Amino acid sequence: MIRKIAIILEMIKFEHTIFALPFAFMGAILGAVAMEQRLPSWEEIGWITLAMFGARSAAMGLNRVIDRAIDLRNPRTEKRALPAGLLKSAEVIIFIVVSLVIMFIATANLQPIALKLMPIAVVLLVLYSYTKRFTWLCHLVLGFTIGLSPLGAWVAVTGHFDPAAWLLYATVALWIAGFDIVYATQDFEYDRGAGLHSIPARFGISGALWFARILHIVTAIGFIALFMMTDLSWAYLAGTIVSITLLFYQHWLVRPNDLSRVQTAFFGMNGTLSVVLFAFTIFDLLVLKQW
Repeated sequence: MIRKIAIILEMIKFEHTIFALPFAFMGAILGAVAMEQRLPSWEEIGWITLAMFGARSAAMGLNRVIDRAIDLRNPRTEKRALPAGLLKSAEVIIFIVVSLVIMFIATANLQPIALKLMPIAVVLLVLYSYTKRFTWLCHLVLGFTIGLSPLGAWVAVTGHFDPAAWLLYATVALWIAGFDIVYATQDFEYDRGAGLHSIPARFGISGALWFARILHIVTAIGFIALFMMTDLSWAYLAGTIVSITLLFYQHWLVRPNDLSRVQTAFFGMNGTLSVVLFAFTIFDLLVLKQW
């Protein structure tokens, strides 16, 4: 059982939760401060963490089951747990159901509107894995699905939407879509040969990297605009400058004729970015403004 759990956690890349979780916490904290003049309770943070774990685990499990045949034929993914026979589809489906139950329980303990909106999130979680079969915009679908984490956390704590919440949602969504395009360059040849849709397969590696750069320029603008729309101060702005530097450093690492550092750009730079921006936001609100 312990071995199976370890394989499942490796299959869903549990460590990649670091991409979205800090932004979920940011959404919860910014929403509570901006709309209710308070910080989220530890109970709310706990339920948001569980909801995030359930949502992401279900999404990754669904992706692995839905893409099992595709992964089996792709040299880069043929050793994943399902195509390699380390797990059975039934075992992963049980894991997905348990993850969705965890998401439901956690969401039910937050603002009522969060539970009402949960079906929309579940539909997007399922839809994403199919999009590469019919549209090269699949990266944007992924971005606007995972980007729900800060928006959902904002609503889960406050029960209301706000222009700043929508801005944070769009900014995180475009950030994720951009680095997913960079990541997808690894499968450029396979996707074209298999008839799968992606921006690298549609526009080539050079075109895809330019597409990602444009999305990340808009991302940088979004982070700066968030500073202008909230009560955040110079500390957040300093974190934004550091984060934008990391954002564009990954584009320096990855060249059309050299994709050897895609993994470093994908996990190292982007994982660091989310943690850095969250840390500066926390310093701004908890230390400087003493919430």
